[in-house]
Amino acid sequence: MKKKLIAILMAAAMSAGALAGCGASSSSGGAATSAQDTAEPATTSETAEDGTLDTSKEVNLVMYVISDRPAGQDIVDENFNKLLKEKLNATLTINWIGWAEYAQKYPMLYSSGEAFDMAYCAGWLNFSNLARRGAFKPVEDLLPTYAPDNYALQTESALSQATIDGHLYAVPTLLPTYTTYGAIYRGDIAKEAGITDTIDTWDEIETFCDYVVANHPEMEPIDEYSMGPEMNLTWTRSNGLKDIDSGLRYLYFDPSEEKPTVKPVYDIDGFGDFMTRMKDWSDKGYWTKSALADTDSTKTQNGKAALRFHNIDTFAGYGVLHPEWDFQYGVMTADVAHLPYTQDCMVISNTAKNPERAMAMWNWLTTDQEAYDAFYYGILGTTYELNDEGQFTILDNDLYQTNAMWAVRTMDLNRDQAGTPESFTTLREDWEKTIDASKGAERFTGFVLDTSNITTEVAACTNAEQQYGWPLQLGYTDDVAASIEQYKSAMQAAGIDKVIAECQKQLDEYVAAQAQ
Repeated sequence: MKKKLIAILMAAAMSAGALAGCGASSSSGGAATSAQDTAEPATTSETAEDGTLDTSKEVNLVMYVISDRPAGQDIVDENFNKLLKEKLNATLTINWIGWAEYAQKYPMLYSSGEAFDMAYCAGWLNFSNLARRGAFKPVEDLLPTYAPDNYALQTESALSQATIDGHLYAVPTLLPTYTTYGAIYRGDIAKEAGITDTIDTWDEIETFCDYVVANHPEMEPIDEYSMGPEMNLTWTRSNGLKDIDSGLRYLYFDPSEEKPTVKPVYDIDGFGDFMTRMKDWSDKGYWTKSALADTDSTKTQNGKAALRFHNIDTFAGYGVLHPEWDFQYGVMTADVAHLPYTQDCMVISNTAKNPERAMAMWNWLTTDQEAYDAFYYGILGTTYELNDEGQFTILDNDLYQTNAMWAVRTMDLNRDQAGTPESFTTLREDWEKTIDASKGAERFTGFVLDTSNITTEVAACTNAEQQYGWPLQLGYTDDVAASIEQYKSAMQAAGIDKVIAECQKQLDEYVAAQAQ
């Protein structure tokens, strides 16, 4: 079936070739120069006459990732490059774009004409829009030819999600991630309060927070800070709804419906009652009155807050940091599905000089434990150690933690960190048994929203959401009903109706295509 999918992609690409003259019309509406216009073509192919990869010439591969460069990266690179030189007669240079600058610098990579081979990409880095602008090389030929082992492990759903306008533009991650959101809370405090059941309902959260207010005044009951509240997201997911896009978490639909309808959050049944509850929680002191000005994102892990709404990976991280606090996770997502496999993906730059060698390295990294460990964890005994169960421990967080090319992670090769809560594994195993590709939210894992026709309206709605929606979620109001109307009016003035219409159109097209 995957061969059939690739054949379909190639046929679509050939058909699209006849329309190349109007291809620019699908790019985003900004004034930035298309990467396709500035890209430097790759050098000659590395394919030998017999069709195999020619590694007779040593090459240096260049990769971009997003994170702050570790102090110990040089020794990790030196160790890894010894293995890579022996395997593929190549070396690797990893360039790091820091968190403080990625929003500006990452898009510029693809419009600058700089030659580099590969990069980390994701939905939150505008994968689909960059693909439409010609930033990446199509890999429908490269992947099965030079990374056949990786290709064999890819699902049709993952490949479909990485396909834009008839071309496969990324190698999706082989590590499933999930849509679940829930309550990460201090198990030791719950036990102290006499709470023995898992806290996974709004009533149970209220009971827990009331106890914290009364008995732990040194702590905030719920962790809220300047990046924005997670209340609406958690509430909608607890009701089985799905956000249309991770960047538009003010629009939702019911994935259980055959033909779902996109709605703004304020038009969802029960929204007013939920906002009233949030005001009650705010008045009780569950979070501070200055949460949106608070830049401290580490309150839960540092003992300053007792509960946080977030995903299961964050829960696992807290459990490793503070086993003595017995962190627990209450799943509050009614319909758990996989996140898109392009949430973490690897792309080949349109300016790549060695795309074949880069893809061959990717094949090796994602199927060989020794290569994976050296690339992702570093040097055994220097940057990490393993216990008898094969779990890893970082030896010096200031020296090196893990590689930021998160797309390299696979279900088979990735290691749990020592101290990871047991429930982290059992919950994921349970989800894998129940997730059905034909039902509910999982049906829409492959849906990728293209915002190029509504860029201005999305920006305006996002501003309105932050100005009016965020304070409303945190109960910063004297009149809930009036604040909801003010929020609604601001979103309408920002162009929410046009955004909804475009989202509905694309969702309808996705549903229709699935039915064929």
